[in-house]
Amino acid sequence: MTVKQTVDIEQVVEKRTLVGEGSLWDADKGVLYWVDILSHEVYIYDPERGVNRTLNTCQAVGTVVPRQSGGLVVALHNGFAHIDLESEKLTPLGSDPERGVPANRFNDGKCDPAGRLWAGTMEFGGATGAGALYCLDRDHSVSKKLESVSISNGIVWSADGKTMYFIDSPLNTVRAYDYNVDTGAICNERVVCQNEGAGVFDGMAIDEGGTLWIAVYGGWAVKRYDPQSGNLLAEYEMPFSNVTSCAFGGKNMDELYITSACQQMDDATLAAQPLAGSLVKIDPQCSGVPSPAFAG
Repeated sequence: MTVKQTVDIEQVVEKRTLVGEGSLWDADKGVLYWVDILSHEVYIYDPERGVNRTLNTCQAVGTVVPRQSGGLVVALHNGFAHIDLESEKLTPLGSDPERGVPANRFNDGKCDPAGRLWAGTMEFGGATGAGALYCLDRDHSVSKKLESVSISNGIVWSADGKTMYFIDSPLNTVRAYDYNVDTGAICNERVVCQNEGAGVFDGMAIDEGGTLWIAVYGGWAVKRYDPQSGNLLAEYEMPFSNVTSCAFGGKNMDELYITSACQQMDDATLAAQPLAGSLVKIDPQCSGVPSPAFAG
């Protein structure tokens, strides 16, 4: 049985994002958050109204999540911050763990089942081992969880909260860790999935059955893996090369939203990839699980 699948692509927001990223569904509000890292913008897409609101962060933004007490939390070039959705004011949260490393910025991230925000850093050019993986705890303390990370990307947790999955893109693998929800401690690192095709693993989502959906940058695809066996279950062909993130959403969590990047594409490439940079969605024939909000 072939794993390659052709699916209908629905464009929901027409845009040429330089690096569209960080897609995440807010089940309580029925909206999708996503970002353009290099345009310094956070987006709130409301499918009911067909509106894509833009918030300017004035610096590179890699991660956006809802906050239980209201507003959003973002991971920026210069650390974590809260966004008030009425005033659109940004207020720093915790300390900037890489204040002395101006060449680095935060990239992708998500909240764990206890409401801590995990996000990693990278050097703007992706220098090997220049970044790290951090955790913003509910008391706003920031701790380093992994060192020598190159391009910190997809991160999700299993339904029972006992396993954390993480992608450092140049390694082209998904690494799993035993996870302690009470303390946020990780241990027992192992590789559970390996990309053997074109491109590199980027953003990641998890469905209710525990399989992993991975955006493949430079690979023209979203791939679905069984982390227990490591087997590639399906490969969904995309109409753009640089696939960056995916997130389950919709009222029943049965739609898959997908972002992409068009940075450094020339006019001919852009013409050949008219949907590059836009927000699109597909029918994944399964449902995902809601992502937790930041509890601090």
